[in-house]
Amino acid sequence: MTIQTTTARPGTSASDVAALAGRILLAAIFVLSGLSKVAAPAGTIGYIASAGLPLPQVGLAIAVIVELGGGLALVAGFRTRFIAAVLALFSLATALAFHNHLADQNQFIHFFKNVAMAGGLLQVVAFGAGRFALDRR
Repeated sequence: MTIQTTTARPGTSASDVAALAGRILLAAIFVLSGLSKVAAPAGTIGYIASAGLPLPQVGLAIAVIVELGGGLALVAGFRTRFIAAVLALFSLATALAFHNHLADQNQFIHFFKNVAMAGGLLQVVAFGAGRFALDRR
């Protein structure tokens, strides 16, 4: 079965547009989460501490850098494969650290949301950013 692509303009395939849209959609949750941590750091520090992790202030700084910096880099298509790999590992680590009470339906959903996000990010690792990315320059 062959899927035909249409072109938005000469040299632009639907897969290039889909790659950009996919990066934006994947990055949105990281950018928003990073911004919320910047806006209310005390809540995040308390949450990290309640999970029993050491150095919650350092954890907050790492989370902001990874989420906000990584999310924006993913949108821009800057070092896309590396950034997507970092975000995938971050998603799995946070699933294990913060959403590991799988008997709680809410935690179960959040755990597998993070796993699904990691899967989407691994697709970016495998196939790259597409045409509309700083990586292409």
